[in-house]
Amino acid sequence: MDELELETLTAKEFAPFGTVLDRDLAEKRMINEGTTERFHALATADTGAEGGRAILSLFRGRPRSFPYKITMMERHPLGSQAFFPVTNRVWVAVVAPDEDGRPGPPRAFRVPGDVGVQYARNVWHHPLIAVGEPSLFVVVDREGDGDNLEEIGYPAPYVINEP
Repeated sequence: MDELELETLTAKEFAPFGTVLDRDLAEKRMINEGTTERFHALATADTGAEGGRAILSLFRGRPRSFPYKITMMERHPLGSQAFFPVTNRVWVAVVAPDEDGRPGPPRAFRVPGDVGVQYARNVWHHPLIAVGEPSLFVVVDREGDGDNLEEIGYPAPYVINEP
């Protein structure tokens, strides 16, 4: 088993896989007569392939036990998928490059509880990894016709020892 070191999440390191949804990186606009700060266009949902549409959902992620084995990855060929935590808890995002239609060696990122990520369309990633307690996430992804989920297992697991 290969051990995965948790990396610090930065927009630059995550860019090959998608977008970091961090209000500190967003264009800020004051709206509603100066009473509301808008963190504008954190990301653009890529969901229109084959007639899809963007939907907003709420996910409740059960916490994983550590050490945690990464045995598979998934991707969505027809749309992006964004996760933004509602509960302010650290969580883990695991992504991998594509290697001839299969997920390559994964990378694991420790994500602060007030930051989200958007996985770009067709990017290998692991399903949601909540840490510590059940956690709520706002999720923007694709609904529509077509096969938008592919899952592939690794021949040997990778392990994350601690979040």
